[in-house]
Amino acid sequence: MSQNPIRRALISVSDKTGLVEFARFLVERGVEILSTGGSAKTLRDAGIAVKEVADHTGFPEMLDGRVKTLHPLIHGGLLAIRGNAEHEKAMTEHGISPIDLLVVNLYPFEETVAKGADFDTCIENIDIGGPALIRGASKNHDSVTVVVDVVDYQAVMESMSANGGATTHELRRSLAATAYARTGAYDAAISSWFAQQVGDTFPRRVVAAGELKQTLRYGENPHQQAAFYVSGAARPGIATARQLQGKELSFNNINDTDAAFELVSEFTQPAVAIIKHANPCGVATGASIAEAYRTALACDPVSAFGGIIAINRPLDRATAEEISKLFTEVVIAPAADDEAVAAFAAKKNLRLLVTGGMSDPTQSGMTLRTVTGGYLLQTRDNGRVTEAELKVVTKRVPSPQEMADLLFAFRVCKHVKSNAIIYVKDGATVGIGAGQMSRVDSSRIAAWKSKEAADTAGLAQPATMGSVVASDAFFPFADGLLAAAAAGATAIIQPGGSMRDAEVIAAADEQGLAMVFTGMRHFRH
Repeated sequence: MSQNPIRRALISVSDKTGLVEFARFLVERGVEILSTGGSAKTLRDAGIAVKEVADHTGFPEMLDGRVKTLHPLIHGGLLAIRGNAEHEKAMTEHGISPIDLLVVNLYPFEETVAKGADFDTCIENIDIGGPALIRGASKNHDSVTVVVDVVDYQAVMESMSANGGATTHELRRSLAATAYARTGAYDAAISSWFAQQVGDTFPRRVVAAGELKQTLRYGENPHQQAAFYVSGAARPGIATARQLQGKELSFNNINDTDAAFELVSEFTQPAVAIIKHANPCGVATGASIAEAYRTALACDPVSAFGGIIAINRPLDRATAEEISKLFTEVVIAPAADDEAVAAFAAKKNLRLLVTGGMSDPTQSGMTLRTVTGGYLLQTRDNGRVTEAELKVVTKRVPSPQEMADLLFAFRVCKHVKSNAIIYVKDGATVGIGAGQMSRVDSSRIAAWKSKEAADTAGLAQPATMGSVVASDAFFPFADGLLAAAAAGATAIIQPGGSMRDAEVIAAADEQGLAMVFTGMRHFRH
């Protein structure tokens, strides 16, 4: 059927947004409304005529409302194929009236879980009748219009207004696709939650679901299509961020901004991370955000141009004015005061995002990556080491300042692509080597970048002199450690565990370095 006149509608919604206006539109066009419970009360209170489903079926709601729409007169009215002689005969024999429009949004299961409700409350918020109705109506979309999102009320009203009270086949098919996606996401949320409740980290079947937040201009490259979906996770970050100014975010902006905010969330002191292509080019803590920003920028001011800046404190005017001196793509913070926003006003293309809070880096969760024909699913790298867990393996023990910098460096290391080498001095990165096939190359690149920054700033020597070094994985040979020593490093933090640990330790002792093992690595691919 190209067009389907709507004469009878079944409405049963938990979200009442826009419901009265939509129902009034239907009634004005002669549509009979069937409804249940709270939906029926809302409509009656607004003076809209409603027929209770129980009156339509002749069967009362029962079992605390668990059974109300699960009835042949309801499902038959949704599933019967119009124009099919056998179906129409059965409808006549059994007194089944067609239902042309289904308006259902489901019990708020996801919201209930997000609020931390107990097990029994979550179970009671699993909708049974709603998904059954939605799936039946969607299957029969040639005849039935199904609406599961309040944002689609407008499209239905426009179609009915333009087509004499009917909806088009194209609209019904589109709404059916939306409806199946909704029930799929709903079931995914339930199955994921249930697996957690029974302690099944990797269940036999896993389903990932998300809600479209933004269609992007393109993906990593202009010839790729892309979109941004949010999964409903409660952790503040790029998915919760509100854009206060600037042009539309790109795929790469979103990816890099997420990396920046996750990194800066690692620190409790005022901290700033500057990111380029998902790798940090400067990270620092300080007495203030402005101080931390200046120190982070000094690590690699050339790479910072056109980068992403994340801070872990509300953005203030002083910091905003400092940032405004550099071309920056995105600034993300938990909040921003009015003066800071005003300071960015002239930077029309700079995107300013506020998240409403900081992410908890120790919180558990999952990361998912696609491979050809499948997915890789793993728990988040929320591992941390404390000073008490470190093993000093050299003759010399790190000084208190070295120890503080070693812990800082290893925390940053977790957010740098492997092979990763991080030089740190006084709570700030002074050299970063990322993503090299050889660990010694990462060590040399980081030292070279530090010398370049020193030369640009007119300093007598690079900041790696007197610094400490972190490696995301063990040194397979002593050459990477020797390169760090040649750059002026005095202490090393690394996981340990190489077949040549003894050789590496001996090289450290020969250079007078202090070295600690963490027993934990931080590969990031």
